[in-house]
Amino acid sequence: MPQPIISVKGLVKNYGDFQAVKGISFDVFEGEIFGLLGPNGAGKSTTLEIIETLREKTAGSIHVDGYDLDKEPAAIKKIIGVQLQTSGFYPALNLLELIDLFSGLYNHKVDAMALLKKVNLEDKAKSKSKELSGGQRQRFSIATTLINKPRVIFLDEPTTGLDPQARRNLWDLIREIRTAGTTVIITTHYMDEAEQLCDRIAIMDQGRIIKLATPESMIDELVESGFERPKQMKAANLEDVFIHLTGRDLRED
Repeated sequence: MPQPIISVKGLVKNYGDFQAVKGISFDVFEGEIFGLLGPNGAGKSTTLEIIETLREKTAGSIHVDGYDLDKEPAAIKKIIGVQLQTSGFYPALNLLELIDLFSGLYNHKVDAMALLKKVNLEDKAKSKSKELSGGQRQRFSIATTLINKPRVIFLDEPTTGLDPQARRNLWDLIREIRTAGTTVIITTHYMDEAEQLCDRIAIMDQGRIIKLATPESMIDELVESGFERPKQMKAANLEDVFIHLTGRDLRED
């Protein structure tokens, strides 16, 4: 039985009279890819920012790898990596210099070139972040979350705006990170992405978790209820056609 690496109990977040998160509880198991999904304004970003120690909660308890958020936030910061939807890097530094900078901030020495190789960016080692394509910037952003060898990483809509090759490549990278032993929590508005990547999904709406299960069980339950698609699904989709015709190789600008 997998053990929870994150445990959230009765989490509440109020902004004045508005309750953004309404007493939610859930666990994230060690070694899984966990998706937190929901429409804009559902409360998912607020929830993750609280777990990431970036925002204060109103009520409830959170433990990350056994550390109590109220008592040991500094310890939690040391074992997590956070990749935001938009990341800003010092424009005058190249990728090797940026990794060395972050390494110093974490007080954790890393082999910068080996880290770039892990995300397929070793040939861009002397490039500045502004010179990277969208997919390259996202891969580098994820690389920076791995500098401190985190137990958990948080990815906020990591494939938004990427072309199909870059998107599939990033899926492979996320799976590799999980296989290496890091728990991954991801938000995305792409349901096919969540279905492909996530072991379990929590769907939020209006500050509450309205469903938590595996993607497969959610789909099976909907089908068993009598739901039918207006159009019969085929064994492949248009993105599969695109990848098949153009190849999986990354096309960097």
